[in-house]
Amino acid sequence: MTVALAMPGHAIRRETAGRLAMLGAAALVLLALAVTDLVTGPSGMPLGKVLAAFAAGPDGADRGAATILWQLRMPQTLTGVLVGASLGVAGLVMQTILANPLASPYTLGFSAAAGFGAALGIMFGGLLPLAVWIVVPASAFAMTLVACCLIYAIARARGASPEVLVLAGIATLFFFQSLQSLLQFLAAPEVLQQIVFWLFGSLLKSSWTSVQAIFLILCIAAPILARDVWNLTALRLGEANAASLGLDIDRLRRRCFALVALLTAGAVSFTGTIGFIGLIAPHVARRMVGEDHRFALPVAAVLGAVLLVAASVIGKLISPGAVIPVGIITAIAGIPMLLAVILKEGGRR
Repeated sequence: MTVALAMPGHAIRRETAGRLAMLGAAALVLLALAVTDLVTGPSGMPLGKVLAAFAAGPDGADRGAATILWQLRMPQTLTGVLVGASLGVAGLVMQTILANPLASPYTLGFSAAAGFGAALGIMFGGLLPLAVWIVVPASAFAMTLVACCLIYAIARARGASPEVLVLAGIATLFFFQSLQSLLQFLAAPEVLQQIVFWLFGSLLKSSWTSVQAIFLILCIAAPILARDVWNLTALRLGEANAASLGLDIDRLRRRCFALVALLTAGAVSFTGTIGFIGLIAPHVARRMVGEDHRFALPVAAVLGAVLLVAASVIGKLISPGAVIPVGIITAIAGIPMLLAVILKEGGRR
């Protein structure tokens, strides 16, 4: 009897250790990719010079190396890590509350809303007494929150079920994409070029301001989501099971939906439209550590960062002189990755 009682606890500890090992392995991969991203680039700084500039700090004697590392590469790499983590977490939470494996900030219209907001900022930002680098991300951020309110208003009018939220998100996606197309049609050629480049999704616009803003949003969202890990895990096992445990599903769904909008707005308002990160990372995370959101959330965050930083490295390696935007890389690589996930899911069933 003693052995029988001890076995479940031992199995749980072993499973927890395995999940923590998975998280640690993903973090090591992210660290290696981040270092690679700092080393690669048009200037061709070798690893030794990068490490020397890092050790010397922003005010190091080698001003050229310090400027390249601390003002260009470091903000881009850190922004990639934070944006990838935000999209990975947002995708996992959205798939959980909507019980839909295809749900993500990109597929439900949040990214399209941000693109429309950015296009508005680019076209009409000159009419405001503010710098364009402030107007564009602020407009993208605001329009993402508007999309969140629009989706939830539609869903609430028809009953806030997962199916209605998904349909409202798809309708919002096409609505904001059509508005994007209208602005592109009306824009002057030079403005059109700026809009199209923003919609590609790029880390080249990153700065320490973007790093601080996205990090602040993550610090706001993470504790709230950490408090709901058990609720999200219960919801993932089915609404009936969650309701039998006394969980207020509608309240949880509203809270998480607002957090997803906040994370997405903070991520894409500085980098532009980046797809598939919030769709792929949650699937891979669940295959690695299961449905327990205590582990799935941090793993999805790390994997989202891994995917985006890897896309940055690939873009630099393919075209060192003119870095390919990460949004293009994630779109191209995301399709076979998604098909692989679908095939594995089907094989497992």
